[in-house]
Amino acid sequence: MAEGTRNTGGRRASKPKTVVVPEMGRMQPQARELEEAVLGALMLEKDAYSIVSEILKPECFYEKAHELIYSAIVDLAVQQHPIDMMTVTEQLRKRGDLEQVGGAYYIAQLTSKVASSAHIEYHARIIAQKYLARELITFCSQIQGKAFDETTDVDDLMQEAEGKLFEISQRNVKKDATQINPVIKDALAMLEKAANQKEGLSGLRTGFEGLDKITSGWQNSDLVIIAARPAMGKTAFVLSMAKNMAVNFNIPVALFSLEMSNVQLVNRLIVNVCEIPGEKIKSGRLEKYEWEQLDFKIRELYDAPIYIDDTPSLSVFELRTKARRLVREHDIKCIIIDYLQLMNASGMNFGSREQEVSMISRSLKGLAKELNIPIIALSQLNRGVENRQGAEGKRPQLADLRESGAIEQDADMVCFIHRPEYYKITEDERGNSLVGLAEIIIAKHRNGATGDVRLRFKSEFAKFMNIEDDMPMQEVRVGKEPLPSASSSAPEPIPIPTMNNNDFPF
Repeated sequence: MAEGTRNTGGRRASKPKTVVVPEMGRMQPQARELEEAVLGALMLEKDAYSIVSEILKPECFYEKAHELIYSAIVDLAVQQHPIDMMTVTEQLRKRGDLEQVGGAYYIAQLTSKVASSAHIEYHARIIAQKYLARELITFCSQIQGKAFDETTDVDDLMQEAEGKLFEISQRNVKKDATQINPVIKDALAMLEKAANQKEGLSGLRTGFEGLDKITSGWQNSDLVIIAARPAMGKTAFVLSMAKNMAVNFNIPVALFSLEMSNVQLVNRLIVNVCEIPGEKIKSGRLEKYEWEQLDFKIRELYDAPIYIDDTPSLSVFELRTKARRLVREHDIKCIIIDYLQLMNASGMNFGSREQEVSMISRSLKGLAKELNIPIIALSQLNRGVENRQGAEGKRPQLADLRESGAIEQDADMVCFIHRPEYYKITEDERGNSLVGLAEIIIAKHRNGATGDVRLRFKSEFAKFMNIEDDMPMQEVRVGKEPLPSASSSAPEPIPIPTMNNNDFPF
């Protein structure tokens, strides 16, 4: 009987445990022969470097000697020197790397192993793919090690993993040039679409007519920054705009709120639409006619295509995932972020907060292009506005954007909200009243004109509106009785228990 099946003492031998042994001896992805062929071709054909320069970086080469040789070739290209066997050898000698790569003999061998650069781009892409595969292996190994560490916070690890994976994926994002004919076709299609609209707008309507006239509506793939100092009404502005877009024009809008909860935002929308003071909405102490007004006007918000995400400390990587899903599942046409400085890029290392904000703004612009929708991000201004004197000094400027000049650089449009009344400026230079007026200052417009747009701001309702729409409120009939104005005599209030924002039933 075989040794492994012999019974001892009349008992059946126990079944051996299954042990999973990790695979050993696997080599990392590499393409040594292709690396040699590409380097040889670069030293044979004068135009070969221009073909691979956007595909390969020195670290893409697996062999250290090949990495050093390619680094020397990059140096020569930057200095606009010819690239051949002799110049590369001399450059390696200057760098002190010639002996480390195998001397002039090895350089000569590389040129003898390739006849031409006919397939150099194809070979270069394989080398780049092998490099990405090695990066993913290293990344997964590091994450696995940290996952086994009991002291590691899993949420932090997930953020780190998401950030690192995003960084690796960005290295491989390349887009080929497009011949002009199909682009002309797309441009003409947009022109015809704008011509067929009564308002002549090519983008999404905001409901603010002066703003739409200058911008032609929010344009697809644009990053729009709306900035202001605290208490200027940034959130009130985008909520008024979101209501106009979703309720008046049935445009699906997603709102990412990093500062307020979804219930707080909806409460402010109720104040905006129903025109009932916010203090009463918070306390629930409404007069009888106000309950009727609330019941009548809140119907506008039901079934409105507004989607609110109040995830705190949202990372730019989480935003990408959520935004893609919203566009896919709900056909979102516009994304609003309140506000940019509360976002983070956790999982990636930065030397300063300014560098992190720069990365966030670049990512938002990239996401707008990828999803082909406008992204509107609110932003804070620094205190420079407060320190300047005079009416003109209080007007915000591009230099006032907080934490990063990259925000201005990445944005297609930068708008400021300015309310002179906040600074006790109640009249303009002609003596006209500025009470209740707000200016939307378009300070940067990459594809159009700049200018100022005046709107009416009703602070008690946190509402922005067109000046021409600010007419005395008409009587609204609920049943047979007209709604009395707030100043008229009203019946005794219905005793309703006091509620805070989170308890509001709507």
